[in-house]
Amino acid sequence: MRNPLFDAIYFNNNGYTPIWLMRQAGRYLPEYRQLRAKAGSFLSLCKNVELATAVTLQPLQRFSLDAAIMFSDILVVPEAMGLELDFIANEGPVFKQRITNLNDVVKLDNSQIEVKLDYVFQLIKSCKQQLKPNIPLIGFSGSPFTLACYMLEGRSSKDYLEVKRWVYSNSMALEQLLLKLSDAIITYLKKQVDAGVDALMLFDSWGGVLTPSAYQEYSLKYINKIVSALKQYTLGKNLPLIVFTKGGSNWLQQIAQIQPDVIGLDWTIDIGVARKIITNKIALQGNLDPMILAVGDRASLKREAMQIIDNYKLANNGDISGLVFNLGHGININTKPDNVAYLVDFIHEYSKQ
Repeated sequence: MRNPLFDAIYFNNNGYTPIWLMRQAGRYLPEYRQLRAKAGSFLSLCKNVELATAVTLQPLQRFSLDAAIMFSDILVVPEAMGLELDFIANEGPVFKQRITNLNDVVKLDNSQIEVKLDYVFQLIKSCKQQLKPNIPLIGFSGSPFTLACYMLEGRSSKDYLEVKRWVYSNSMALEQLLLKLSDAIITYLKKQVDAGVDALMLFDSWGGVLTPSAYQEYSLKYINKIVSALKQYTLGKNLPLIVFTKGGSNWLQQIAQIQPDVIGLDWTIDIGVARKIITNKIALQGNLDPMILAVGDRASLKREAMQIIDNYKLANNGDISGLVFNLGHGININTKPDNVAYLVDFIHEYSKQ
């Protein structure tokens, strides 16, 4: 059975532009909130295979999406390496003890990734048993730099003071942390492949806080290490690798040089401009402003969605091949589910024209 997501990624669309949405399984859905309450905590929900499977499938039961993304969190990797993690209401993720020096880095244990994250691999197997054959399951991880940001700050940050301190004053220790994280992520994603995912995505959510040279040195270099290892591991499997750097629009040429199968775009660049910059066979994913689903009406939603498809086609000789429609970041908690339903159906219908 043909898969529209893979058709787009491998440049042989002959139907419509596929659509899935970052963070499509989450707090904006009332059915998700019910399961979250049943689980007792966010981490408990992630680690309960039955409930996490149900959450993964919820958006597919409500909307005509073209892919599922497993329900988990990027911070399960540092937790599996020994950092105690909690999710606090109105604060988000918090590590009980953040990384403060090289000795803390040395203490991190990445040898138990396969064991401690087995619940993720069981989730993948469970989802694959229940998804339709033409709906791929996307696995993921945070990038080394993004995970390091949370580990060094201890939580989300507005100014990244500790991260920048390590970049400018403790770079050797930072490199040791990023290497250790890279090895853990490679192991983690290989096991996701073994469990049955159909595609993989690296979320470099905070790479955009770096200067151009620091981005190359502390983010892209390690993403390249991971992409290279996974390409070798998945050789001949047609398992696409997606790389998304939020705030990375100025570095698209450099990202393209590491040859992911797909580059995710945030909303700060015209997708037509991006298509002209990336002229080789790399698909693009994006890049609707997620806030429009929370505050926009159908007229504005239609206008913005049309503009993305039209600008892409104009830059791509009238062809929709190589485009996966998505948001420029994750769905906002205030998103209206009716807007999501309208967007998904509109993208399918409009791109068919």
